[in-house]
Amino acid sequence: MILDILENAQRYLALHKGFAKAFDFLLRPDLKELPVGKYEIDGESVYAMVSKDSGRRKEDALLETHEKYIDIQLVLTGTDDMGWKPKLLCKHPFGEYDKKTDEQIFTDEPDAWLSTKSGAFAIFFPEDAHMPLISSGQLHKVIVKVAVAER
Repeated sequence: MILDILENAQRYLALHKGFAKAFDFLLRPDLKELPVGKYEIDGESVYAMVSKDSGRRKEDALLETHEKYIDIQLVLTGTDDMGWKPKLLCKHPFGEYDKKTDEQIFTDEPDAWLSTKSGAFAIFFPEDAHMPLISSGQLHKVIVKVAVAER
């Protein structure tokens, strides 16, 4: 898991070959004006989802993990108090891994909370269970999905 501000994105380009395209998208000057929806960046290898959602309460959310994709979650407006826990320490799966949605849900409690404000991003790798969209207000975010296999 990584938490940083967008101005430091270049530090992470060497971690994965898809990160250059992902951060190029996140650095678009018109990013805040893009309509809600899915944006193809490099086919299914790298794509983005722009969302505007009402935040949830911690007690109404569950941890999630992904096997096929790395999440880069950038907050455009609002504060997302994302929960985090190492997947290896998650002991309470809620159902089976769903290959179609690339999601495994856990009922475990997060070990840490990341107060992610406007202009900050979090990177969640497959070994990172995370609980996004924790906020008392509206959140405007961009989530870029980077296929793990594209290293």
